[in-house]
Amino acid sequence: MTRIVGLVTTNYLGDKQYEVTVRRPLAALPVLGRYRMLDFALSNLVNAGIDTLGIILPTNYRSIVDHVKSGKDWNLDRKHAGLFYLPGSAYGMARTGDGHFLLRDFLDNRVFLERERDSYIVISSGSLIYNMDYVPLVEAHAASGADITVVTQKAQDPATALMSFEIENGEVLSYKQGVQPGDNAFLDTFVISGKKFLELLGWFEVVEHLDFFEAISADKSSINVRAYEYNLPAFPIFTLEEYYRNSMRLLDPELSGILFDWARPVRTKAHDNPPAKYESGAKVSYSMVSGGSIVAGSVENSILGRNVIVEPGASIKNSIIFQNCVIKARAKIDYAIIDKNNTVPEKAELKGTLEHLAVQEKVLTPALTSDVIM
Repeated sequence: MTRIVGLVTTNYLGDKQYEVTVRRPLAALPVLGRYRMLDFALSNLVNAGIDTLGIILPTNYRSIVDHVKSGKDWNLDRKHAGLFYLPGSAYGMARTGDGHFLLRDFLDNRVFLERERDSYIVISSGSLIYNMDYVPLVEAHAASGADITVVTQKAQDPATALMSFEIENGEVLSYKQGVQPGDNAFLDTFVISGKKFLELLGWFEVVEHLDFFEAISADKSSINVRAYEYNLPAFPIFTLEEYYRNSMRLLDPELSGILFDWARPVRTKAHDNPPAKYESGAKVSYSMVSGGSIVAGSVENSILGRNVIVEPGASIKNSIIFQNCVIKARAKIDYAIIDKNNTVPEKAELKGTLEHLAVQEKVLTPALTSDVIM
């Protein structure tokens, strides 16, 4: 098979920023306390045997670089090939925040693409949770003779940030922004040869402010785009509602068992934390508690990141708590998302609803150390 390289774009926004993306890009959002969104895109590529991988960075790239570093945890710290950090456009999307493949981002990195002219390139965004084998995808693309092969799935939920396709006999006939249940949702992953990609970028250089698929939709009669359907679970994360809903879904052991397939591991940065500690009187049910956390209160249907302290009498339900937070004694939290480094005071109540979540923004300095549990 022709050489395959990977490219992940992270330089995009949703319709609007929300509290947990004010200081980090979507691709850096925590998942199940241990992972980041970007881990799934990187792992899919590495598990396909791809050893050359570029990440197109947003302007607020610090959290991505801090997480991935040299790529060692994905076996990408190599003398030859390996991980490449690529600059993203500082201007972002001109007309809409829904595009995830800005032409300008690709055009500004033609040096990287020219090196891979004779390769197949698997390109994805960093904001979908799914575990896919890309080898059959590339093989199907090569056998079809298509210019581009896109990964699709029948949508279960509405998603304004995803694109949908009209498909007939495997061929993509038309494009539109936004997905409704039953539509052919684009999973923000496609395959193209390096040579063809450079050719198309040359065609559309004058409209560099557009999304790649927005540009080719105007000239679809001369570009053969075919669909490859993916049938296992896949979850987009572009809004606060999607982030909460899909994070809670991952607490289902059957679903997480499919997603976290031991044969295709989801790799992430190693933190070497001690295991979670449960004090006498702690009550934990249907929850994910990450390493380094200490629980003396109750946790129900919730996700706790690393090094979270839950003091005696504190109650957490239906919530996501990011790393390094302290939930003081007898505090009550329900339907909330609490970003990293926060301290919820003693006896405080932070309660939202499924429709209106209570959200605490990230604090730049670490939370106060608990004076109850050491």
